Amino acid sequence: MLMNRTTGDTLGSLTVSLKLCQLSEQARGHPDRVFTTLHHLIDVDFLREAYHRTNKKAAAGVDKVTAKEYAANLEQNLEDLYHRYKAGSYVDPFVKRVWIDKEDNSQRPIGIPAFEDKILQKAVAMLLCAIYEIDFLDFSYGFREKRSAHDAIKSLRDACFKEKVSTIIDADVSKFFDNMPHDRIRDILRLRMNDGKIMRLIGKWLKAGVLDKGCVHSGRRKVVRLAPSLLIYFSIMFLMSGTQTKQCQN
Repeated sequence: MLMNRTTGDTLGSLTVSLKLCQLSEQARGHPDRVFTTLHHLIDVDFLREAYHRTNKKAAAGVDKVTAKEYAANLEQNLEDLYHRYKAGSYVDPFVKRVWIDKEDNSQRPIGIPAFEDKILQKAVAMLLCAIYEIDFLDFSYGFREKRSAHDAIKSLRDACFKEKVSTIIDADVSKFFDNMPHDRIRDILRLRMNDGKIMRLIGKWLKAGVLDKGCVHSGRRKVVRLAPSLLIYFSIMFLMSGTQTKQCQN
């Protein structure tokens, strides 16, 4: 395992980086290709890299396992996770729902997945990012690597100065993520990725139950904190890219 001598941080896996680079090159070279065999790219090494890219400071999920506790037996945990993933026996745990206050004195729910679930979500997100980054338009910033909200604000500010914009309208769709139809998300994703194992795993995430104040609500997860919260974003931005818009007009 490679280490940064200055900071002591683990460097990214060269094997995983090569896989993702090759996947991106294939996506770039074949813009109309639908990827149907991606699941085999996720192995223990891939999950280890996903672990290193997962936020360790976030709150624990319903199983109350922290990142530190998971890391205490990391290799065995990753091996076990991989075997469950490979066998198709991985069971997505409930998502813990917490409520945070908004500026208008209302509250909005936030879903907190179990730490192990975040690792597998991150692994799938890494694969999807390698493909969809090629299709996204330059003005999109959300959930993209090496881009941030500050970058989006700077881009907007520069455009306003250049075009002499005097008025900005901020609009939000009420409860959009609550109401985005899951079947539509799947249909859009299949235009570029249609791996059966990955799609079934995504289906489990979308249908996972939520633990809210001691009560379990099954059937529909608020997708905002699904690492494929990326899923919705991928779907929207994919629709906004030229050729795909024509495919999805209906």
